[in-house]
Amino acid sequence: MIEISWIVPLESSTETNKSPVKFQRVCIRDGHPVAWEDLVKGYEYEKGHFVVLTKEDFKTAALEKTKTIDILDFVDPKEIDERYFETPYYLQPAKGADRSYALLREAIRDSNKLGIAKIILRDTQHLAAVEAIGDALVLTMMRFADELADLDDFRFPRVESIRPPELKMAKQLIDNLSAEWQPDKYTDEYRDNLVKVIQGKVKGRQPKLKGRETAQSAEVVDLMSRLRASLEGKGSARSKSSASAKRTKSGRKPKHAA
Repeated sequence: MIEISWIVPLESSTETNKSPVKFQRVCIRDGHPVAWEDLVKGYEYEKGHFVVLTKEDFKTAALEKTKTIDILDFVDPKEIDERYFETPYYLQPAKGADRSYALLREAIRDSNKLGIAKIILRDTQHLAAVEAIGDALVLTMMRFADELADLDDFRFPRVESIRPPELKMAKQLIDNLSAEWQPDKYTDEYRDNLVKVIQGKVKGRQPKLKGRETAQSAEVVDLMSRLRASLEGKGSARSKSSASAKRTKSGRKPKHAA
């Protein structure tokens, strides 16, 4: 990383020696400079009205740290809108370029291909993909080849170590966890907690947060035993549901029924 500092240009009337620029934090109300150690974090819940957020507030909203990756569902990748991937941007046509924009968009769409481009963003060059999504051309940031880790630098398990019954059981687990892609069901729990903390401070009440789960350790586990337990749990849940449905059908009619 090259560190760039702001300097005053030679033609400036205030400085002629390319001295670094000094930034000051100034209070908007009285115009007085404010030292960094005197600053606090705040949230503007109404125009000109803030609540102060302390380190304890952020700790209250924080989630338990864990080294595990929790898979929630298995979904068809074709159901996921490309804009859910990292840093997408909508491209808009320049003045008078609507026809060219539409032509490029439809050509990309009909070809079933991606455009690969280079752009300068915040003084840095980036690699990007351009694709047609709906009526828009969408640009998604990519990585250059030298930014990718070499797979040869890592060791991964060989496929020969898998037994057919184990693979069948793992596939069964994926089938049991398969679901339609519903983006609204996946939320940022930390953000939700922080919003509740802010709302509680505005109203002068303690926030009601969901109970935290016990942090999971990262020890090596027997994956097959976990798969069996998960499948057994799914099976018993379905059996209970089925049994409940049968009891409902064979039970008495509700009092309000004819």
